[in-house]
Amino acid sequence: MRGQRPTFIEEKKLVEQGYRYIAGVDEVGRGQLAGPTVAAAVILPYDIEASWLHLVRDSKKLTPKSRESLFPLIEEAAIAIGIGYSPPDVIDTQGIVKAVRMAMCSAIYNLSPLPDFLLIDFLALHELAIPQKSIAKGDGLSVSIACASIIAKVTRDRLMIALDETYPNYGFARHKGYMTREHTESLRRFGACPAHRRSFAPVRELIQ
Repeated sequence: MRGQRPTFIEEKKLVEQGYRYIAGVDEVGRGQLAGPTVAAAVILPYDIEASWLHLVRDSKKLTPKSRESLFPLIEEAAIAIGIGYSPPDVIDTQGIVKAVRMAMCSAIYNLSPLPDFLLIDFLALHELAIPQKSIAKGDGLSVSIACASIIAKVTRDRLMIALDETYPNYGFARHKGYMTREHTESLRRFGACPAHRRSFAPVRELIQ
């Protein structure tokens, strides 16, 4: 397992300041040609001492098997988990940056209880009246954000596997919407399906 181990340092500082429900927030699916962008928000107990915490990393540094094994453990331990989506039509009409922000806000609003502080990977969500901190590469530094990245990644991968059953010509279960040779050849042969982001230049060019 590669990569540095995220810590609970940021969360502990906030607990000392009196915050109780601290949500880590992250998203996946920004650069793919198909499927939604998915965001997750995770509130962990401030005194969590789970034996699996040392296995948590940025989801990109974990194997699919490791992410799947951690997913139910995070679900069981978390105080709350919220998930938000922006489907391809929203990405096409609003742009990917706004779509990501919308998915993150939806994930946060789906938390119960609502958080009193946000630790967000990279972005700042100024549209929310919740105290927050944006952390560059936060999914590699904060346990809460790393857990959110795992929840978001597993959720999106499962959605892409389901889309593969609906649109079997594209290989979504294998490449998860990334621009692979298989994917581009499928676009040339079959055109775009409703799961594709038609505003993305590679899709536009391949289906012309």
